[in-house]
Amino acid sequence: MTVNKAQYVPGHALLTGRTAVITAAAGAGIGGATARRFLEEGARVVIGDAHARRVKESAAALAGEFGADRVAGLPCDVTDERQVGALFDLAEERHDRLDIVVNNAGLGGTADLADMTDEQWDRVIDVTLNGTFRCTRAALRRMRDAGEGGVVVNNASVVGWRAQRGQAHYAAAKAGVMALTRCAAVEAAGHGVRVNAVSPSLAMHPHLVKVTTEELLTELTGREAFGRWAEPWEVANVIVFLASDYASYMTGETVSVSSQHA
Repeated sequence: MTVNKAQYVPGHALLTGRTAVITAAAGAGIGGATARRFLEEGARVVIGDAHARRVKESAAALAGEFGADRVAGLPCDVTDERQVGALFDLAEERHDRLDIVVNNAGLGGTADLADMTDEQWDRVIDVTLNGTFRCTRAALRRMRDAGEGGVVVNNASVVGWRAQRGQAHYAAAKAGVMALTRCAAVEAAGHGVRVNAVSPSLAMHPHLVKVTTEELLTELTGREAFGRWAEPWEVANVIVFLASDYASYMTGETVSVSSQHA
């Protein structure tokens, strides 16, 4: 039974004047919700996504709503170092600075470990963990050289802490994202750069619901104290907090965005 209903929170200019790069931000999920919330908070955004058509359409829609001077988009497969570099270059070319990077790109899948192929394992690890590494590395290099600080927020998952059948590759990748976050934070602190992560339990959107079985949705929502999944913008709200000055003393932390109790 649902015991609370999410109420959308208006922007409070928490990110005014800042430039953010957000990966996997052209869909209806956490990345897209984060791009919108950042714009509502006053930021300029550069969105990347592996789907060229979607990133073009999403950037155009956001530019029409928030202004073409505040939105740019570029196809970016985070497994390709050249595409990662091009995305970051675009942010600096358009706005002469880089303040925030949100590493949202990730890939899931379901397979029991005994039946999992090397290709299934490698693909999830390369997008979810190695992709976060590539983008974090690009961010830290640029922020270090600019000497003006910055923020990196990574998208992890409660599965990195908790077991779920069929998710060994995804769980290993997300646990790796958490460890990467902690180590990067220690290295970046001397340059005034904060690195944190969010760890959602169950965030859904209409397209994801369509490809998820009713049985699995019932099982997963049954673990949530509120009896429902999170809206993507509810996770984005926490990303806004971590990107803002309200989180000025937080680094190396993974914040659970969850009502999960089992």
